[in-house]
Parts: sequence; C-alpha cells; structure tokens
Amino acid sequence: MPGRAVPVLLLRVAHPRQALLTAVGVAVAAALAGRPGQEVLLVLGTVLVGQAVLGWHHDLVDRDRDARHDLPGKPVAQGLLDPGTVSFTIACAVLLLVPLSVASGVEAAAAYLLSVLVGLAGNVWLRTGRLSWLPWAVGYALYPAYLSYGGWGGTGSDTPPEAATTVVAALLGVGVHVLRALPGLVADHQDGYRSLPLRIAVRTGARRLLVVTCVYVVVVLVVLLVLAHRAGPALQS
Repeated sequence: MPGRAVPVLLLRVAHPRQALLTAVGVAVAAALAGRPGQEVLLVLGTVLVGQAVLGWHHDLVDRDRDARHDLPGKPVAQGLLDPGTVSFTIACAVLLLVPLSVASGVEAAAAYLLSVLVGLAGNVWLRTGRLSWLPWAVGYALYPAYLSYGGWGGTGSDTPPEAATTVVAALLGVGVHVLRALPGLVADHQDGYRSLPLRIAVRTGARRLLVVTCVYVVVVLVVLLVLAHRAGPALQS
C-alpha cells in the first residue's frame, strides 16, 4: 500500500506541518532581513532538515509511550516503521544538516546546530516537568543568531542579533511548545507529567488555553517579523 511505503511513513514521522511552518517562518524572517534569494532558500532547506531530525527523534524516543496510549498517526509506535530505519535516517539527515549549516558560516552553523541539539535534549529531558518550556525557549532564541551571522559561503555579518529579537524568539518558542503539547495533554496527565502546558490547562481548560495561545503566538510572531525587517539594514552593512 502506498500509504505504508517507507518514504511516506518517514514523512509522517517527521512532523511535516511543524517542520514546514518553522522552516518557512525562519526563511521569511531571513527575507525580511534583506537576505538574497539563494540565502533564503539555504535557510529554508537547513531548517527543514533540522526540524525533520527533531520530529524523527521525538517519535523514536516516545515510541513505547505512544504505543501504550494507542495514539493515532504514530507509525513507529504502531510497528509500521522499524526504529532502526528511523535511526539510520536521522544519521543520514545529520550528515546532510552539518554541511548545510556550515554553508551559512561557522558561527551561524554553531548557532543552528546548537538549537537542534537543544531540541534533541528536550525530547529526552525536562519535557515532563516544570521546565518543559526551557528547551523550546533556548532553541528558538538561537534562530536570530543563526540568521544574524549567516551568509552564503560564510560571508554574513559579524553583528550579533538584537537582544529584543532573541527574547521575542524565545517567547515564540514557549508559545509553540504550548500549542504542540495541547493534543497530548490527556496522555500527559495520565502519565503524571507536570509540564507548563498541562499545569496551565488544569487551571484554564484546554479550549481556552488553545485560543489564548493562538492569539499569543500570532502577536509574538508579528513582533518578531517586524524586528527582523528592522534588523535588515544592520545585517547588510
């Protein structure tokens, strides 16, 4: 069946919507900052691969838990996709991600690869407790540095990102964390998690939290894009 072909299953496990939205968002920020088209495409491809790595790793780490809760749309937990295949795909993707990142310069690569490492660590640690938001905040806070130092062939600016941009990016990461956690709050509660989204939802209700978080993310995203546009001349100087 086409729907059970390995490439299709790998695409599903990569969390494609989140990967694409994140990659497009960072690429748009790069475009608003005045980066040329080839650099915008490089940013898009790099972030897309990095997000796929995070998605594959997430479902690999959570396969036993997903199977226990019988969560839908989880090919690894359902036995449709071998964990070894996912691990091999992650290794291949990392081998692609490193040169993609370095193509924007060593400093930019360090910032982006560190954000991916933080995300991988977040898939394993902190996610069940009060600091569940921290890996998301740190990972997103590194995106402005990736954009600020980045340039085709490492010819980007040596100007660090504005502090305000870094803080707003971190706030966006927290909002995305809450949105990503909402569908799994029931399972999280059953497993005794004490993550930030769960603790808020217990007090406000999941539906109200969804509405408030959507508004929050839109506002923060608009502010971040405005800051990226304002930073354009500095990055080009």
